[in-house]
Amino acid sequence: MDINGCVAVVTGGASGLGEACVRNFANHGAKVSILDFAEDRGQKVASELGDAVIFCMADVTDEGNVQAAINKTVETFGAIHMAVNCAGVGFPAKVLGKEGPLNMDQFNRVVQINLMGTMNVIRLAAEKMVANAPNEDGEKGVVINTASVAAFDGQVGQAAYSASKAGVVGMTLPIAREFADYGIRVMTIAPGIFNTPMLNGLSDKVKESLNKMIPFPKRLGEPHEFSGLVQHIIENPMLNGEVIRLDGAVRMAAR
Repeated sequence: MDINGCVAVVTGGASGLGEACVRNFANHGAKVSILDFAEDRGQKVASELGDAVIFCMADVTDEGNVQAAINKTVETFGAIHMAVNCAGVGFPAKVLGKEGPLNMDQFNRVVQINLMGTMNVIRLAAEKMVANAPNEDGEKGVVINTASVAAFDGQVGQAAYSASKAGVVGMTLPIAREFADYGIRVMTIAPGIFNTPMLNGLSDKVKESLNKMIPFPKRLGEPHEFSGLVQHIIENPMLNGEVIRLDGAVRMAAR
């Protein structure tokens, strides 16, 4: 699919990996709708990029929020061709911690945002994609989800996060198989350790220790490297139904 002239929705598009995707899409001639809970930051990014980008205040776990954002995107830009799910949270907590057993509300919140929120956006965006005119391959749309290497080698304290991201991994192929009938591809990226706002609060010492965990290159991944892979997935029609680790060959230790 040619990004130029297409319309994308990006959840978590106000910062980090999502923001990098928004900026890259806009730079390549796409129109973009940012779905995010951070209104001030989302409005700022949209205003910087001009009329080709709009901001939609949305909690991905809320069906009404997301439906309104999807409708606004189609009303503004005429269609949706690409959906990139970057919204996510991670609250570290042991199953049996100093305060007792894991709080199930906390566990549920992580699953609701990371897994249920991803599904919520997929289903509502895909409903609009099926109305698109197909290209020469019969393609009407592309969905790209964000998992994590924690889906495969989660650390102590990541039970909720790992479970939610493993769910995103697990639904990639069955949705891709279903959506094949509609001409919509579905892919998932599993990033390693990236330089995003989620890590900004860490000290330089901790960041350096993280760098040493990565075989090569020995540094954190940068958001533009994530958005570069998103771009390639969209432009390469043979990528479908797969999960790509983007991690510098890191395999996370238990702690």
